[in-house]
Amino acid sequence: MNIAFYLYHMAKTKTAFFCRNCGHQSPQWAGKCPSCSEWNTFEEEVVQRDKSSAAVAPKLSIHAHPAKKVEELEAQIFERYPVVDQELHRVLGHGIVPGSLILFGGEPGIGKSTLLLQLALQQSHIEVLYVSGEESEEQIKMRIDRVGLNNPNCWLLMETNVENIEAHIAQIKPKLVIIDSIQTLYSPNIESAQGSVSQIRECATRLLKIAKQDNVAIFMIGHITKEGSIAGPKLLEHMVDTVLLFEGDRQHIYRLLRTTKNRFGSTNEMGIYEMQGSGLREVSNPSELLIQQHTNELSGSAISAALEGMRPMLIEIQALASTAVYGTPQRSTTGFDLRRLNMLLAVLEKRCGFRLGMKDVFLNIAGGMRLEDPGMDLAVIAAVMSSNEDISLPAQTCYAGEVGLNGEIRPVSRIDQRIAEAAKLGMKKIIISKFNKEADNKEIEIIKVGRVDELVSVLFG
Repeated sequence: MNIAFYLYHMAKTKTAFFCRNCGHQSPQWAGKCPSCSEWNTFEEEVVQRDKSSAAVAPKLSIHAHPAKKVEELEAQIFERYPVVDQELHRVLGHGIVPGSLILFGGEPGIGKSTLLLQLALQQSHIEVLYVSGEESEEQIKMRIDRVGLNNPNCWLLMETNVENIEAHIAQIKPKLVIIDSIQTLYSPNIESAQGSVSQIRECATRLLKIAKQDNVAIFMIGHITKEGSIAGPKLLEHMVDTVLLFEGDRQHIYRLLRTTKNRFGSTNEMGIYEMQGSGLREVSNPSELLIQQHTNELSGSAISAALEGMRPMLIEIQALASTAVYGTPQRSTTGFDLRRLNMLLAVLEKRCGFRLGMKDVFLNIAGGMRLEDPGMDLAVIAAVMSSNEDISLPAQTCYAGEVGLNGEIRPVSRIDQRIAEAAKLGMKKIIISKFNKEADNKEIEIIKVGRVDELVSVLFG
């Protein structure tokens, strides 16, 4: 009798193969994932049987949440916890929303744990629970001493069992919970190993339930794959309310905090930090730091009035054009889209006659920044031309404009903010598109151009 019962349940237990990179499910093993095209990423995991899979009459839950007309709905104003860190405060949409689930991703060693530990130590006005599954108490204590902050309302918990974490949250009743990291948690109800797709999905679901029922804001640290996406199933990004990405070159001191999803605020905001020995410091005025070493004595250097999100900033763009030694020209960029650089070089050669086809062109955005603002096109064009002709650009001049395939200079958004930022930092001239009709500022000379060849005349006569 017992043997038959065991064999029956073993026959009902199903397994499936999950891609550990993207979470794609397959009934059988495959060498290449059809979703993310990665090789040898499928792992076999036990699929939990749904005990409630039998047909249930829909009348049991049809009246749980009655439907309402649109005109009967009332707008809800979310009360937010203010964040001491002003950069994080702005990126989150001016505060932390109670009951929100926030996914915080970044490369190893970029400073994710340090930033969220500083957040936990700075929020002294609310109860905070910091859960670590990757570091010991001694390691965290050393980091706390290095940061130099203290919070009597901050609790530290070394735990990876999600059920024990739930019990501590029910006991302490914090307003903010930080999980480091979601890949280290496990549920005893799931037979898969820690970090597997099933475990991540189950633990994230239980944390989401806690956040919504108990009105607790939860930060979850997530690891990054080699492609730059958050490890685990894509369902994880759909479940959470906010997705934050912490990026930057570890060889440079600056770190960028971006938001790719935010149900309670804008997705265009960006925060900038400076990595120091005592932790991460907010950079309130990045323009002064990014152009402080700029000199107009050398060719190939131009200042761009860029806009990242809602924040205007001046950045230095460095270009180097030299004759290709081995016959095959190289194109290399740091912080700028390589395909867009190739397009701009083609425009220069076609519309202005610059022979760049057999030259190596290297482009760098100073400070380790990585931006995608199309308004930097004009500065890139100016820097490449300056390096190619080996003539320095006019001093205290910046650029803001998008370049089209026909060589026209297109207008860019929020031109008034760009001009005001340039004037504030002591720029004397700014070159923009002539199609920006509303541009006006008495503190700086505004030069308007319509085509790339007009820019050549303005710069080199």
